[in-house]
Amino acid sequence: MSNIYKIAIIGCGGIANGKHMPALKKLDNIQMIAFCDIVEDKAITAANQYGVEGAKVYTNYKELLSDSSIDIVHVCTPNDSHAEIAIAALEAGKHVMCEKPMAKTAEEAQQMVDAVKRTGKKLTIGYNNRFRSDSQHLKKICESGELGEIYMAKAHAIRRRAVPTWGVFLDEEKQGGGPLIDIGTHALDLTLWMMNNYKPKVVLGTSYHKLSQRENAANAWGPWDPKKFTVEDSAFGMVVMEDGATIMLESSWALNTLEVDEAKCTLCGTEGGADMKGGLRINGEQHSRLYTKEVELSSGGVAFYDGASDNAPDLEMRAWIHAIENDIDPVVTPEQAFVVSQILEAIYESSKTGKAVYL
Repeated sequence: MSNIYKIAIIGCGGIANGKHMPALKKLDNIQMIAFCDIVEDKAITAANQYGVEGAKVYTNYKELLSDSSIDIVHVCTPNDSHAEIAIAALEAGKHVMCEKPMAKTAEEAQQMVDAVKRTGKKLTIGYNNRFRSDSQHLKKICESGELGEIYMAKAHAIRRRAVPTWGVFLDEEKQGGGPLIDIGTHALDLTLWMMNNYKPKVVLGTSYHKLSQRENAANAWGPWDPKKFTVEDSAFGMVVMEDGATIMLESSWALNTLEVDEAKCTLCGTEGGADMKGGLRINGEQHSRLYTKEVELSSGGVAFYDGASDNAPDLEMRAWIHAIENDIDPVVTPEQAFVVSQILEAIYESSKTGKAVYL
């Protein structure tokens, strides 16, 4: 019989309610026994909806971490507290899933990696787009060598007008940035994972505040407040890897474009190419003719748990608990997530200095 893992949720806001807690609730071998939020009512509501009977509520995460019965902690707080809370949880003997991005800065992300090595506990970061059916299938294609050497890629995270106006998304102090660190991080993680390439050499980046100061702007969630919009509205980067491969990263919450793609990538290899535009498409050359094929993704499972829900957050949580139960590396390793943070920070630095950043 499987162990029952006792889980604590720190940060009971949007991402916890939208992804972590509903997906965890579906698992038979976990119990959510503790909930923490600086707004106590949020923690109480979460405990009532998702917790076991008698689940505890906290407003101070340090008090929660003193509970030795907790096996796993999920960190769902703003970016500026990811490292602090995750490291404290690891040192308290808990396994940790931390929402993306790994940390506000690359230095903090490195400290998290160091804490994993020091404590021997597991840490993963919430890059759930790896678990989509198109991502899983494309990963198999990449691993099979069908695309050959992938030497050029694009990471797409573009919205036409979808600026998140709630929470602290527009607060640079809390988040460390805007669309680049919010949605660009997903696209970059997906691209690096497909390429299995985590050795960046040099980064050149630009960021813009071109639309953020517009009053009464058209927006999916209503107009934003220009006074509170302290992060970039768009950011772009070019990354050259140690082996010479190039990655172009595009991210924006508000851009005058009809080319809208989020958490997707385009891959160009020596033997073929692939993209996630309008579904998963593979292209190449065969018998002196070019071909394009569209992959049917409406049936079949993924690499693990065939026949189970193909909902990405559900698969993400299932795989995370599976890694703990079987003492194997999580699908998203802290070392991989650190490289994502390293590149994002280099894009921001390059945009400020106007110079390339060598890593």
